[in-house]
Amino acid sequence: MKESPIFVKGFETLRWILEHTKKFPKHQRFVMARRIEDAALDFHDCLIGAVKARDRRESMRKADLHLERLKTYNRLCRDLKLLSFGQYEHLAGRLDELGRLLGGWQKRLAAERSKQPGGAAPDLGVPGGPAEHG
Repeated sequence: MKESPIFVKGFETLRWILEHTKKFPKHQRFVMARRIEDAALDFHDCLIGAVKARDRRESMRKADLHLERLKTYNRLCRDLKLLSFGQYEHLAGRLDELGRLLGGWQKRLAAERSKQPGGAAPDLGVPGGPAEHG
């Protein structure tokens, strides 16, 4: 089964963040590193929750909130020189792509919901939802 791009890109971004935050100076590992790691993990958890939930809207809304947190933390890490400008640009590009994928998923579900009698959401997840990353 083919895995959905949002899960692939989300997992790759999560791994990139975890690899880079462990290199933060010790005095920032318990502040900025933890905040950005938590936001990334929460974002990924919400994606999984959106596949498993009957009404996906709340999980997707929370995922969008965590994505906005990540964008803010990325800028702050650049300003604090915890990430180089190149690293900042790389992560910003990944986060923008995740935003587009999430927005596309939300639009697709809204369109499917509007086609259902009474506006009920069909019980469809993302094709190929989250797979095990062994």
